[in-house]
Amino acid sequence: MSILVHAGTKVVIQGLGSAGKFHAGTMLEYGTRVVAAAHPGKGGERWGQVPLFDTVAQAVEATGADAACIFVPAGGAADAILEAADAGIPLVVCITEGIPILDMVKVKHRLDPRRTTLIGPNCPGVITPGACKLGIMPASIHRPGRVGVLSRSGTLTYEAVDQLTRLGIGQSTCIGLGGDPVKGLDFVEGLELFEQDPGTDGVVLIGEIGGQSEEAAARWLAERPRKPVVAFIAGATAPPGRRMGHAGAIIAGGKGTAAEKVEAFRAAGVRVVMSPAEIGVGMQAALAGK
Repeated sequence: MSILVHAGTKVVIQGLGSAGKFHAGTMLEYGTRVVAAAHPGKGGERWGQVPLFDTVAQAVEATGADAACIFVPAGGAADAILEAADAGIPLVVCITEGIPILDMVKVKHRLDPRRTTLIGPNCPGVITPGACKLGIMPASIHRPGRVGVLSRSGTLTYEAVDQLTRLGIGQSTCIGLGGDPVKGLDFVEGLELFEQDPGTDGVVLIGEIGGQSEEAAARWLAERPRKPVVAFIAGATAPPGRRMGHAGAIIAGGKGTAAEKVEAFRAAGVRVVMSPAEIGVGMQAALAGK
């Protein structure tokens, strides 16, 4: 079983610039059902075997697309998210980096989470190995299996997946939440999905400094019986007040430090590894009940 995406997911691409074409091409190579692309003024044309439509609504009506992957530049990405949501797309993945925070605040205000799940922005996307890739992650490192991955960091997602695969531990679904301070799906919602999924036996959670998402996840985990979770928090050596990579990775007002997040997870009974090199073996031990 998988969550969010599966072999039958039908994808519409928004933004067919050079990056959009490249990554949409890798999605097609992986077997993802890219059934349409939305590009204003190009309706009726084709990109290879993919038909183009002027709007997402037209693409949905013609193809039944039920997921969107957005590569629109930062200035228009918020509108692209809302266009997909307004067209009735239940899953929207926004890869775009650098969307103004105020634009995302407006998106969060308008988006109905009961109708549309947003992944991102500024994220690698979501993949159910062997079934569907929706984003920019390197597919070759993934293997089908029963461990979920939930991460704010794209590159650390790849590192964790590679370690799991080398240890013979396949993945059920891997979700890159994105590193922006205002985004769609967050840790708690992701953990709820994995907890409900009979095809997931454990979860790797990768957080980082800044914000309070990890603390909220720790509180959620502390309140119920759950599957094994292994957590790693990036940014332990980051100086307060300096943004480290992601727009959301900044310690402000003394809150959001790595130490606070580690303490919160440990208090919740979560296995925490202190080096990214230990993520895979940590999950291996957790699954073995050690």
